[in-house]
Amino acid sequence: MCGIVGFTSVNLQPLDSAILERMNACIVHRGPDDDGFYVRENVGLAMRRLAIIDLKHGKQPIYNQDKSKWIVFNGEIYNFQELKKDLEKQGDHFYTNSDTEVILHLYDQYGADCVRHLRGMFAFAIWDERDQSLFIARDRIGKKPLLYSHQPNGDLIFGSEFRALLAHPAISREVDTEAIHHYLSYLCVPAPLTAFKQIRKLEPAHWLRWKNGEVKIERYWLPDFSKKIKISEAEAVEETLRILREATKMRMISEVPLGAFLSGGVDSSTVVALMAEMSSQPVKTFSIGFEEEDFSELKYAKRVAEHIGAEHHEFIVRPNALEILPTLVEHYGEPYADSSSIATYYVAKETRKHVTVALNGDGGDESFAGYERYFAMRLAEKYHKIPGFMRKGLIENAVNLVPTSELKRSRVRDLKRFVKAASLPKVERYFRWVSAIDRQSKENLYTESFNSEIKNYDSANFLKYWFDQANGGGIVDAAMFTDQQTYLPNDLLVKVDIASMANSLEARSPFLDHKVIEFAASLPENIKLRGTETKYLLKKAASRIVPPEVLYRKKMGFGVPLTHWFRGEMKDYLRENLLSEKFAKRGIFKAEVVKKLVDEHTNAERDHVWQLWTLLMLELWFQKFID
Repeated sequence: MCGIVGFTSVNLQPLDSAILERMNACIVHRGPDDDGFYVRENVGLAMRRLAIIDLKHGKQPIYNQDKSKWIVFNGEIYNFQELKKDLEKQGDHFYTNSDTEVILHLYDQYGADCVRHLRGMFAFAIWDERDQSLFIARDRIGKKPLLYSHQPNGDLIFGSEFRALLAHPAISREVDTEAIHHYLSYLCVPAPLTAFKQIRKLEPAHWLRWKNGEVKIERYWLPDFSKKIKISEAEAVEETLRILREATKMRMISEVPLGAFLSGGVDSSTVVALMAEMSSQPVKTFSIGFEEEDFSELKYAKRVAEHIGAEHHEFIVRPNALEILPTLVEHYGEPYADSSSIATYYVAKETRKHVTVALNGDGGDESFAGYERYFAMRLAEKYHKIPGFMRKGLIENAVNLVPTSELKRSRVRDLKRFVKAASLPKVERYFRWVSAIDRQSKENLYTESFNSEIKNYDSANFLKYWFDQANGGGIVDAAMFTDQQTYLPNDLLVKVDIASMANSLEARSPFLDHKVIEFAASLPENIKLRGTETKYLLKKAASRIVPPEVLYRKKMGFGVPLTHWFRGEMKDYLRENLLSEKFAKRGIFKAEVVKKLVDEHTNAERDHVWQLWTLLMLELWFQKFID
């Protein structure tokens, strides 16, 4: 596990290695154990290493047999030993026992198609001295980040984090206003955009080749929901356990201490139970909780830990948001407002005191239908078929007459939200359900000039593209497919990668094994979502190894009590930042509208927590990276 940086130059001029060193120094937290450099006249590659595999000989950059190609690599290839044996049978010779060298030999043999052979998480760069070309690639799901800037003069600059790229003097900090507009909907900037006009994200399952100042980008993988298998429920349960067991076992390979995050939810509980089956020692598990009981799942995590005989560690924290926010803003590098990043950062920080690698349950929801909105999408398709006069004249009027509190979430409030969106086309409906700030609210927030600037950018198009591409037979598969290509890599995986690597901790996710994703995609919808039961199949499979009271309970998010903070210890901080003259002068938001949101929320008149948190994280990013 590492961080990587580098750049190429069209002009054959002496390369400034000091720039490369500055870029690499920005990601020392991703690899505190070692560094490495490859510098030639027109290319520089560098990396920071967190040593996990082949501790003695895995130093990078690594070269191929004739030293014509060099690689820097971030990630883990879980099938590298099997691949290495095949390559040795064909006559290849290796000078390390690392997965990094295996990638390079595969590139020698298969070129760009080498990525199709890899099972794991990765971002890497290969320089070919003979061809004078640079090849960079990212894993199928987007576990490992890879940013790049293709400069107007043809040069290419790349790296694992924003701070590394911004250390290069050629990169401008000009803000991409389109990205800011989309961020307000999604809590993050959707790929391939970033908040900086000159920086882009290489999307998951893509590779990029640079040569003579030109770049070519291609996708190499996409899950296929159209090819459904015929399988009984009993067979599906067996195969789910088999493939998850395999994916988990592969991720337990490590030469350093290993454990697991345990939230007490279905996915992480399943992973640690499988780890316990295959481990000769008690599994080290790590959980975090809050004083506010509504946000704490510790009792469920403890139940699972006792059930499997884990060496369990739990931490009750009262996060000091004012202390942690500057750190988070600096590490994420662009506006990012998923508040669960706070909890993730704290659990990673505590976990790193005990282990270097931690498995987690990320990805289970998006493959095995874990979100309630999947059921809502299916129900809305049926609701859509009710004649309009009945929907508008009877059902919606009746629902809207039922009083609800603006301050507390309830089933009646959820029903009103459902009815309001259910009559919309599927993309608009889904967009409304996953948006932090809806279209009308954004329009009301924006100044006239900013509204004019972004009027041609429709944030829903990021969802529409994938709903249009969805090749499954039903709306549930289409929604999961869209989440796999948007919400998962743009939000969830960014959160965990940054929070864990900021603490020099490697996070591994069995549910994100592409074989697991492909298998889940091949299953009929009704075995993943049965009636209103989310994760029907996964819960059936996990019930053999996880206590039922953990599996069959209301889903909780991994959140923090922001609503209370904004009315308590963060009240003044919120006002200082969002009602300041500096904030108003940015010209994006109407000061009077923002003041109304702040006043109504802090006075407990209405709940505007997501709008305010999204605006606050944007303002803190401006202060850190732009001002």
